[in-house]
Order: sequence, then C-alpha cells, then structure tokens
Amino acid sequence: MKFFGDSISGNCLKVKWTADHLGLPYEWVETRVLSGGTRTPDFLAMNPAGQVPLALLDDGRPLAQSNAIILHLARGSALIPTDPYLQARMFEWMFWEQYSHEPYVAVARFQVQYRGRNPATLEPELVGRAEAALNRLEAALSGSPWLVGDAFSLADMTLLPYTRFAPEAGLDLSRWQSLTAWIRRSEGVLGLAPLGAS
Repeated sequence: MKFFGDSISGNCLKVKWTADHLGLPYEWVETRVLSGGTRTPDFLAMNPAGQVPLALLDDGRPLAQSNAIILHLARGSALIPTDPYLQARMFEWMFWEQYSHEPYVAVARFQVQYRGRNPATLEPELVGRAEAALNRLEAALSGSPWLVGDAFSLADMTLLPYTRFAPEAGLDLSRWQSLTAWIRRSEGVLGLAPLGAS
C-alpha cells in the first residue's frame, strides 16, 4: 500500500497515524502541496481532484479523502465501534469535522503558519467559527474521556490532528482544559510526543 501525503497536513497525518496504530505496512510518498506536488500529470491521473492524502491500495486502486481512507484502513478494528448507534455517532463526528472544524481551524492555521499572517489580522468570522468548533469539543469532552463510547475511535483520530495544531493558528488551547487533556490522552494512545517536546 502506498500513501501520497504532505506531512504538514492534518488530513494526511490522520491516515499515517491510523496505519501506524494498526500496524499496517505502507510506503509514504511525500507530496508537497505548496510546491505543486498534487498538480503533476502523474498525480492528477491518480486523483483528478489534485488533493492529498491519496492511497493506492495493494491492488493498485486509488482511494482519496482522508476520512474515507481511514474508514477503509480501520474496518474490523477496535477503532470502529461495533454498536450501531456508537458507530453512527462516530460518523457524525467525522462528518462534522470536515464541515464545521477543518474549514476553520485548519484554514486559520494555514493562514498563520504558511501565509505569514498575524493571528490578530485573521477574519473575525473565521476565528469565531474555529473557537466555536473548539467549544463544541470541550463540551463533549468535559464529561467523557473520548468522543464516542469509552475508547479511542476514528472520531478521535479524525479530530486530533488539526485540534492539536490549533496553537499554530494563534488559538491558545489552555482555554479548553478538557480538550487539552483529551489531546494528551490521544497522543498517549498513538505514541506521539506532545507538540513542542524536544
């Protein structure tokens, strides 16, 4: 199996972390978005949308979209709850992440980290929606260690990367203590060093 991904992308990292957590063998092909790596004829032939992550499965078939990829990788594993309701709640968080979290937290991070914007100059609506997403996660995690059920699942995997990167958007995570504790727990499950650790 081969993954085309950009290591600065939270969407790509969730694929890498899922495969690593499950012990799946793969080849990682670093594909830099900012230098045009997703716009080459060879890449567009595999994924006409010109986006990473992209998985080439063992049989050569391509699969795009981060959440589709991790659902495929994790089928039959403990990362997907067996209870139908909890599984639906996992999907609920995964859909919400792509519609109401990533477009704000990730975009704010990109503007600051890779476009050189001062966080104070970001559009108030963008910052407000990013903070609203973090507020929703804080509320969900204030009484539970995980987003769904009593174990780390793809709901947590999906939301971890860009939430973990929120300080790079100028969002001070110390304002969200339950969320910060969840990040530390999730890092422990995945064997990740805390960001900023030497």
